[in-house]
Amino acid sequence: MGHELPMVTARQVIAVLEHLGFHHRPLTGTGHRRYVHPDGRRTTVPFHAAQDVGRGLLRKILRDIDLTPEEFKRLL
Repeated sequence: MGHELPMVTARQVIAVLEHLGFHHRPLTGTGHRRYVHPDGRRTTVPFHAAQDVGRGLLRKILRDIDLTPEEFKRLL
C-alpha cells in the first residue's frame, strides 16, 4: 500500500502546500511547521531539512489537506 507514495523531504511537501495556497503559521519551540489554507484545511509538517518525511506521515498530511497520492505526485 505504501509503495504508491514517493519518499520526499519536508521541503518538497512544503513546496506542494504553498503551491496549493497554504500559508505558514509559526509554531514556537518545535521542529514542526503548521500550514493553514484559507478554506480551513490545516496540517503540520515536521521540518528537518535533510530528512525524508515517512510514508505514514505523508499519508496523514495528504488526508489532512484532502489530496490523493496521485494528485500529490503530479504536483511534485
